[in-house]
Amino acid sequence: MSEGSKGLTYAQAGVDIDAGNLMVEKIKPLVRSTRRPGADGEIGGFGGLFDLKAAGFSDPILVAANDGVGTKLKIAIDAGKHDTIGIDLVAMCVNDIVVQGAEPLLFLDYFATGNLDPNQGADIVSGIAEGCRQAGCALIGGETAEMPGMYHGNDYDLAGFAVGAAERGQLLPTDDVVEGDVLLGLASSGVHSNGYSLVRRIVEKSGLKWSDRAPFADGPTLAEALLEPTRIYVKPVLRAIRETHGIKALAHITGGGFPENIPRVLPKDFSAELDLSAIEVPPVFSWLAKTGGVSPEEMMRTFNCGIGMITVVAAGQAAQVAAVLQEAGETVTPIGRIVPRRDAGVIYRGSLAI
Repeated sequence: MSEGSKGLTYAQAGVDIDAGNLMVEKIKPLVRSTRRPGADGEIGGFGGLFDLKAAGFSDPILVAANDGVGTKLKIAIDAGKHDTIGIDLVAMCVNDIVVQGAEPLLFLDYFATGNLDPNQGADIVSGIAEGCRQAGCALIGGETAEMPGMYHGNDYDLAGFAVGAAERGQLLPTDDVVEGDVLLGLASSGVHSNGYSLVRRIVEKSGLKWSDRAPFADGPTLAEALLEPTRIYVKPVLRAIRETHGIKALAHITGGGFPENIPRVLPKDFSAELDLSAIEVPPVFSWLAKTGGVSPEEMMRTFNCGIGMITVVAAGQAAQVAAVLQEAGETVTPIGRIVPRRDAGVIYRGSLAI
């Protein structure tokens, strides 16, 4: 090549390696803040390490989960608020792990964008680190992919990957679920991370802007209210499992709502009978139902409707389990019981107060 000719660079093609390196430097303190027994290395290697023995396990079974945040990301992008969406990413993975009786141990993220902004990326990872701290798991690595042409501008997508462990013989659900077992509902923090394509359509129908005040909340903008992070149930649930030995099954209420998620953890001979009138429905769901003209049936198969997780416990231990969960900061409500199998996996009594 002659001295006067100019060849193309990676940066001219839309990938800025220097921006990626700057982001790594910005997030290193965030990653360090998630260290726990078993994981105390630095990021930057080809793979993350975890020492199960140092974490206290002797004969562990590993449990893995991965998930994303769905179109809740669009609200974060449109509103320019990126510092909490990472909590949702962690929550969707670690809540799926703890329902199997396992302790989340490590987390990895995948962040893909069309144009890498190191400050935006650091905001996103700050939420991921906060979610990891809430769950007690270590952020041991991840991937940042700048892909011009795949995403518009600073639009981005996230995926999370979590691994946990339980000692052999301690996984959930147990095989002793019986008629009369009690269903305890743990309150959600809001919409969590499912149903946002419908949420966004309802907001569009309402004519409201993301910067307008939320009509169902006192103070926050509509975007802030709908970006309320998914509740992470890990530490309270693990405490209840270990202190009471009374939890037989757990269901994380995500996409598909009650009718899809509860039967996944029940023996085929049983159904869950829910008393809908016992559920305290947060105002956001009433607003969504009324503004969108959404039927109660559609609400229950799309949203958590105020219950983010359900525990199945023996009737004689329900009060003890509820007390431990409440002491750990959860709002707990008895919402039903286990009954012999009928036509559906979930049977409803009463009606939702929407």
